[in-house]
Amino acid sequence: MSDKYDVVVIGAGPGGYVAAIRAAQLGLKTACVEKWLNKEGKPSYGGTCLNVGCIPSKALLEASHKYAETKHDFADLGIEISDVKMDVKKMVARKNTIVGQLTQGIGGLFKANGVTPLHGTGKVLSGKKVEVTGHDGSVQVVEAENIIIASGSVPVEIPPTPLTEGLIVDSTGALDFEEVPARLGVIGGGVIGLELGSVWQRLGSEVTVLEAQDSFLATTDQEIAKAAKKILTKQGLNIEIGARVTGSEINGNEVVVTYADAKGEQQKTFDKLIVCVGRRPYTEALLANDSGVNLDERGFIYVDDHCRTSVPGVFAIGDVVRGPMLAHKASEEGVMVADIIAGHKAEMNYDVIPGVIYTFPEIASVGKTEEEVKAEGTEYETGTFPFQAIGRAMTNGCTDGMVKIITEKASDRILGMHIIGQNAGEMIHQGVIAMEFGSSAEDLALMCFAHPTLSEAVHEAALAVDGHAIHMPNRKKRK
Repeated sequence: MSDKYDVVVIGAGPGGYVAAIRAAQLGLKTACVEKWLNKEGKPSYGGTCLNVGCIPSKALLEASHKYAETKHDFADLGIEISDVKMDVKKMVARKNTIVGQLTQGIGGLFKANGVTPLHGTGKVLSGKKVEVTGHDGSVQVVEAENIIIASGSVPVEIPPTPLTEGLIVDSTGALDFEEVPARLGVIGGGVIGLELGSVWQRLGSEVTVLEAQDSFLATTDQEIAKAAKKILTKQGLNIEIGARVTGSEINGNEVVVTYADAKGEQQKTFDKLIVCVGRRPYTEALLANDSGVNLDERGFIYVDDHCRTSVPGVFAIGDVVRGPMLAHKASEEGVMVADIIAGHKAEMNYDVIPGVIYTFPEIASVGKTEEEVKAEGTEYETGTFPFQAIGRAMTNGCTDGMVKIITEKASDRILGMHIIGQNAGEMIHQGVIAMEFGSSAEDLALMCFAHPTLSEAVHEAALAVDGHAIHMPNRKKRK
């Protein structure tokens, strides 16, 4: 077998494996380098997302939600169950089984599409060569007409809370607790912190979330963020805003955390501490000094709108480049780059990438927030509609939250949609499709939505933009 390929992909996460499969489907001889080993020491595909991110966290979120629902909500439905217990080890084992099935599935897709897996650590050399160092220390160099870097990201560590086996963990360690900690601290009130905090709070932990920023979910539409904080606090999450962690001390089996907030210096003691203050691009030992690939001032690989790096024929996608660190963004970039390499015209619409926080209720958004639109000086209108006025939400026992639509005043074109509510992560795609096709709020308002569904809230929010919502009194529109 020749060691020359049309495409060599470094990384088999959601960006890399999708890019490799697409490239192979387009007739390009493709290899994909991946260094990840599972707990059994075998090669594992799917990167952070499948192994220790999106998928395992959703498995725990689903299990913990069903447990909390059974314990607290079933009685209202007339279902009486006593003595509900959670077997944490069984819950984690189920999570591991799902991860195993999906990661093996990617191996099957590589085989079916003719992608050559190369196990080991990839390094970009000059002259479009990739050095692959195997787990046994063996080194091989492969040549490529094109290289796609999809090396992903890793959790950020902070000096005040160095990771300590079993006590202070990152998001990966938080997926493998064997029992429910009585007192759990979460540093970082972003997507990962809220999701992991929710899992363990539902199972009985007393959870405190310490967020350094002065506003909750600062990049989320603040009307939605305010509603989210209220709902999550009511559920039992203790969310401290403007809490800057300054130090930690291990005291036996406890962690004492020191932080500063508006009241001054505070201390709290926890049985476990999860540090999730963001992620950074993973570029360690990735680029030879003479590779020619440049990083930007924040450590991301510099790319243009088509994910081209500073070296012709070398592309980079996903978490290692600018833009939101989202699995689906990485995948779409992978498809775009493979298409470009194959000689097709390909674009990606970065203005219409949805984001979801999988708390309960879910928080989902696409497009611009009201704060962003206001800062740009665009004249706009908004329409909101609460789930409490939606029949299906009542029957489901999930009336928390709302749908919000933001439009450009002059054209009525939808600039953003934001949802907090049950199934928000599914419903947001109505906004994605509408925005991709340049829809106005009136377009949505003129459509016939099925009754009774949660999606009727989208219809009513679109009607509300023009002050025509049917099932709630309309607020007076700005002049």
